[in-house]
Amino acid sequence: ALAKYISYCLRLPETKDWLVRHAVGATMPNLNTGILSAVPISIPPLIVQQAISEILGALDDRITLLRETNATLEAIAQALFKSWFVDFDPVRAKAEGRSPDGMSDATAALFPDGFEESELGLVPRGWVLSTIGEAVMTVGGATPDTKNDRFWQPAEHCWTSPKDLSGSTSPVMLDTERRISSEGLDRIGSGMLPRGTLLMSSRAPIGYLALTAVPVAINQGYIAMPPGSRLAPLYMYFWCKHNMNLIKDHANGSTFMEISKRAFRPIELIVPPDDVAKAFLQVAEPLFERIEQNERQAQTLATLRDTLLPRLISGQLRLPEVNAETMETLV
Repeated sequence: ALAKYISYCLRLPETKDWLVRHAVGATMPNLNTGILSAVPISIPPLIVQQAISEILGALDDRITLLRETNATLEAIAQALFKSWFVDFDPVRAKAEGRSPDGMSDATAALFPDGFEESELGLVPRGWVLSTIGEAVMTVGGATPDTKNDRFWQPAEHCWTSPKDLSGSTSPVMLDTERRISSEGLDRIGSGMLPRGTLLMSSRAPIGYLALTAVPVAINQGYIAMPPGSRLAPLYMYFWCKHNMNLIKDHANGSTFMEISKRAFRPIELIVPPDDVAKAFLQVAEPLFERIEQNERQAQTLATLRDTLLPRLISGQLRLPEVNAETMETLV
């Protein structure tokens, strides 16, 4: 059998269930070569194995490409943020009598040509020393009683816990694992937070970050920063990434480390002039719009792959039909 075909067989839900049932060990169940060699797998002719592997592999390759593209797009925005707001490259260039690299004269004119002393060291002249609490609105969430069905049925509104981010590599949140009812939503003081809110996990662990692409309600494991403050959520996404060690330094806890809103809000930061922050967003926002589009397409393709997988391997679907459908999707 082809190794790639076997790897797809091992992804089948029924195969995973079989492995769980046959794992040995009470404290930490594990598998051995004897168990793995006994896994029941359908083995069609090699030509069929090859065709199935090519169809599913084409979907996997496309998903990988989309997510690699997203990593590049995010890295571009992150590099710009670091240049402007961490290393202050445009200010240094002007202070040395040079034109800042890679920007128009109009954008360069937004930056000062020197530095001044502050409690955080040398900062661009005229930029303001502030705190997160002064520059950004921060809110928390709650978990309605999970034993009360009225709070969870009907499942109407997206509700998120940091678990939604634990396995995610995307900086945008498109959906949530769980939903709550309108009655459950009434139990959360912060209510539904709008699209474009920045979520930061505040415990177990601290530091998962995502910008919401849908309205969501949150549990108590987040600090959320909705739109509408002086510093936009997208700006704060990069600020938090660059300052995560500082954020964690303000955490405490005996069982697990946690940063409360009370500890988060007094953290100091330098606030650039509004027109400088706006110029950054004019570059970064289109990049994140592309990231969102690509992630939506990646999730659609992943759903298609996971739908095709058991039906292809069981022989329910004819390969020529699936091949045509799949190629159409990839175009």
